[in-house]
Amino acid sequence: MFSELALHERLLKALAELNFTEPTPVQAAAIPAALEGRDLRVIARTGSGKTAAFVLPLLNRFIAGAKPRVAIRSLILLPTRELARQTLAEVERFSQFTFIKSGIITGGEDFKEQGALLRKDPDILIATPGRLIEHLNAGHLKLDQVEVLILDEADRMLDMGFAEDMQRLVDECANRQQTLLFSATTGGNALREMVNSVLKEPLHLMINQVAELNESTRQQIITADDVPHKERLVHWLLTHEPFRKAIVFTNTRVQADRLYGRLVAQDINAFVLHGDKDQKDRKRALELFSQGSSRVLVATDVAARGLDIEGLDLVINFDMPRSGDEYLHRIGRTGRAGEEGLAISLICHNDWNLMSSVERYLKQTFERRVIKELKGSYQGPKNVKASGKAAGTKKKKTALKKGSAKTAKKPVKRRQPEGAFVVSEDGHAPLRKK
Repeated sequence: MFSELALHERLLKALAELNFTEPTPVQAAAIPAALEGRDLRVIARTGSGKTAAFVLPLLNRFIAGAKPRVAIRSLILLPTRELARQTLAEVERFSQFTFIKSGIITGGEDFKEQGALLRKDPDILIATPGRLIEHLNAGHLKLDQVEVLILDEADRMLDMGFAEDMQRLVDECANRQQTLLFSATTGGNALREMVNSVLKEPLHLMINQVAELNESTRQQIITADDVPHKERLVHWLLTHEPFRKAIVFTNTRVQADRLYGRLVAQDINAFVLHGDKDQKDRKRALELFSQGSSRVLVATDVAARGLDIEGLDLVINFDMPRSGDEYLHRIGRTGRAGEEGLAISLICHNDWNLMSSVERYLKQTFERRVIKELKGSYQGPKNVKASGKAAGTKKKKTALKKGSAKTAKKPVKRRQPEGAFVVSEDGHAPLRKK
């Protein structure tokens, strides 16, 4: 029970108003440690309630140690505008009975208005790295009095190319007393390096193993012949599969727009969301989708992180994501808070190896499904390796017979650039220099 945690009465009152009674596993594990002031590295599935796990201890700290508002006391860094807005909403809900003020800085909003917000020194600043660096360069921002730094979805920020910006902002928060790093995945080498450099004697909490990250989501694959066949399958699923809300993920903006146009032409009310869309259009699309004005959203991975849409119970991967972590973030949009969800991936021949890699990463085998009305000729590779990937076919070399009309072509001599080395057959020692 939240009442058993050492939270201030004003926070407990807000939780009661919001009908929050029992903490989720990540909240039960992280909140007590965060209240003690420890640095944390937390891995928990999407939709597990990890935002509250860092927001509640942060608010508790500021209520207990109230100070005149003369500087930004906490910075929460996130990868996307959508996740930043949802985090701001959570902070405002939990702080409704306090005097703690929060603000948000993301791209796509008026720069001067944001500068005015920064001059008011909100206690908690929620931001994406790129726009915050712009304000730092413009002299609008001082982070030397930040007490708590929170990096949410740090692996995604690294994947999006924010490594240098993140490091600079971390360095600006040199006087911080606590750092919390939350993520839905374990990340790679770059994230491990960041954990080692920014956290001091952290407590590592892995709430869910990779194979457990989406237990409540049923996962299927449907094979397809080509892109037009995939488009027909999407239309069939959206007209025959029972669902409240659905997201269809593509890997490119061009394909998202194309699929969106096809669906609208077939009288399916949908919205499209990707990085080329104006911020106002993106915000409006999410609001209408959340409100149920449309049940279908076509999106690139810009929407894969941070969306917490009530009633979202179907995810379709039009294109297979390029990594297991991205797959988890996509299907993590459904099956939240114990509800059941369905994730369907459409697999062409060029998607098969990606799909088998994700299966190995999750240590799962996806359910194979066939839609009789749209069954294609491609049903997977004829031969597969032990890894599950398609087995390649190598052409046998045949010796040319004497007297054959065809003769072997002489190798074309290519001029090497000045100073180049001719490498030996084993690929190592240079034989001579041109």
